[in-house]
Amino acid sequence: IYLNGPRRGNVPADKVSFSTPFPEYKPVKYTNPLVMTGPVWADKDITSPKHDMKFNSLDGKVNRVSYYGNYEVVDGLPVNPVGRTGIVGRGLLGKWGPNHAADPVVTRWKRDAKGEIMKDGKSNKPVLEFVGIKRKDTLDWAIPGGMVEAGDTVSLTLKKEFGEEALNSMEMSSEAKKDVRTTLDKLFKKGTLLYRGYVDDPRNTDNAWMETVAVNFHDDSNAFSTFKLQAGDDAGAVSWIPISNDIKLYANHKNFIETASKLNNAHW
Repeated sequence: IYLNGPRRGNVPADKVSFSTPFPEYKPVKYTNPLVMTGPVWADKDITSPKHDMKFNSLDGKVNRVSYYGNYEVVDGLPVNPVGRTGIVGRGLLGKWGPNHAADPVVTRWKRDAKGEIMKDGKSNKPVLEFVGIKRKDTLDWAIPGGMVEAGDTVSLTLKKEFGEEALNSMEMSSEAKKDVRTTLDKLFKKGTLLYRGYVDDPRNTDNAWMETVAVNFHDDSNAFSTFKLQAGDDAGAVSWIPISNDIKLYANHKNFIETASKLNNAHW
């Protein structure tokens, strides 16, 4: 079943690729009513193959280029490069084609009451923690990322989304915002790319899909100990979460966390 929507058309595992013939394929047409109202973050609806959207390119301020490479456009609609999803239309996504996000993986070492870095009893490796938020839509724990708005850069979005979702910077006083901005500028100055590409997201459809850039920002100096994590409007809760192979996260966020853990030679 699609999130808050209809039941998906059946897609056997061996029929996901559009290169595999599947004449019986009957996807369900669905675009969430909110998307259809035309909010600022959403494209207009495509009612005919003749439209002025420029796919596989920068379309004004909207980036319609996929990290996956050039995708097909059939009858005026972009086609999911990974394959069939059982849903046509945009579902809960605003953009036709790739919907670009940015996921900041902010990490630090788990420390005891004396400030010493803690190690796992079995692996004897230091334990890493990351800032996670609890999504309101699926109730899954996730990385506090967000959509790259038209005209924004990925680097700006990484910093902005972390501030808004994990520190609730939108509700801070101007003085508090200044302190947060100074710390974030320092922390986010140097990040390590973890992933850039397609995301196996439950909101994906045959014509709209999620892509992201995940970057690790490691707080080695423990600068964030002076800040209180506070969930923003889009998050139900926020917390420092110890990293291990047991964690369950939204979409394929666990893959990004595993990469960050191994990058820092931490317990997994």
